[in-house]
Amino acid sequence: MCGIVGLFLKKDDLRPKLGDMLTDMLITMTERGPDSAGIAIYGDDGEGVKITVQSDTPEVDFAGLEDDLSKAAGVAVSVKVVSTHAVIKAPLAAEAALLAAIEAKGLRVMGVGESMEIYKEIGLPKDVAERFGIREMGGSHGIGHTRMATESAVTTLGAHPFSTADDQCLVHNGSLSNHNSMRRKLAKKGVFTKTENDTEVGAAYISSRIADGASLGEALEGTLEDLDGFFTFVTGTKNGFGVVRDPVACKPAIMAETEDYVAFASEYRAFADLPGIEAARVWEPEPATVYFWER
Repeated sequence: MCGIVGLFLKKDDLRPKLGDMLTDMLITMTERGPDSAGIAIYGDDGEGVKITVQSDTPEVDFAGLEDDLSKAAGVAVSVKVVSTHAVIKAPLAAEAALLAAIEAKGLRVMGVGESMEIYKEIGLPKDVAERFGIREMGGSHGIGHTRMATESAVTTLGAHPFSTADDQCLVHNGSLSNHNSMRRKLAKKGVFTKTENDTEVGAAYISSRIADGASLGEALEGTLEDLDGFFTFVTGTKNGFGVVRDPVACKPAIMAETEDYVAFASEYRAFADLPGIEAARVWEPEPATVYFWER
């Protein structure tokens, strides 16, 4: 079943409230999938790269991590530990060396980018949001997901969002029938997935299309031609936010737009506490139709 939320802010005065609003929206979706939850936050750009990593034993794996990574990358690295996750910041030029060092340590990479941070774990949305302090996080846009596992096991890596490229991520409600054949096609292009979850294939497909020069809108249009099954995708990039439903559109979806924001959810009730919702244009996104906004 699963529940999706997304929020793209058009005006900067709401940025400090992004995490708080997204958290309320996601908690409303709990009944749609209580086994795991996750949120991607696009915050302020820093001068460098941010790498979000996860560990099942953070008290061991994160001890001395800042010094170890600084030595491996040959530059000053900062590490902010947030429960089972850590956000590593360093100059952009150190990204490749950092990723190699992180892989050698056996840490799981949740996301990489200049503005994106991804937090996801097993548990109810309210517990996951509280664990990572999502309410206190600000930013320009974000997406969230609460999962009912049908295609793979209940694990941290099976939770959404999935990210397969810098500052790009995806959440999904539905099921892809050709995800294994698409994995093979992507692998031939040098694009590899790490989990058995079909959603990661959707994320990899979109990021691959963008890497080949497609716009966000073109990449989303491509899903309608190349991905089989039933799906609602909500995706984020550094500057954009997009939505697409398959031609059958059997999964519930609703959108709302005001002068201040664009919001997406699997159910109307997720919009109830958004500011100015009473004046919003509210509609159900059409099947096989791409919607996207960019800064």
